[in-house]
Amino acid sequence: MEIALEQPAHARLITGEERELPVPATLRYRSTDPLAVHLDFPGEVSLDGRGAVWTFARGLLDAGLRGPAGDGDVRVWPCGRERTVVELHSPHGMALLQFDTPALERFLLRTCAVVAPGEEDLGEAVERGLSALFDGV
Repeated sequence: MEIALEQPAHARLITGEERELPVPATLRYRSTDPLAVHLDFPGEVSLDGRGAVWTFARGLLDAGLRGPAGDGDVRVWPCGRERTVVELHSPHGMALLQFDTPALERFLLRTCAVVAPGEEDLGEAVERGLSALFDGV
C-alpha cells in the first residue's frame, strides 16, 4: 500500500540583486519511491508556465540540513540555524532558494515515520524501473 505525503513549503528565491522573492512550493514523498523526495513548483513560477518538479535523494536533504551536501544538479546547505539553501541547476540556469529549516526537518521526520532510513524496500521500485525500461520488449 502506497503512503503519500505532501507539505507546503514557502521558499524565497534569491535574485542576482540580493532580493528575496516568495515562491510557493510543495514537498512530496511516496513510500513506493522511498529514497526520493520531490519538490514541486507551480506554473506561475516556472519558465515555461507548466510547473516544475525536482526529484532528489531524501539522504541529500537530510545531509544538507547539517552541512553542505550535493555535487550535481541539486545542492543543499544550512544558512544559519533557521534557513536552508537549496540550489537547483538546469540547462536554463540556476535557482537559489531559501527554506525555513524547521519546515524541512518536519517533512523529513514525517518521511522517516513512513519508511525509516535503511529500511527502504527497493524491490518494487526496481520492478517499476525495469518495467518502464523494457516495456513492450
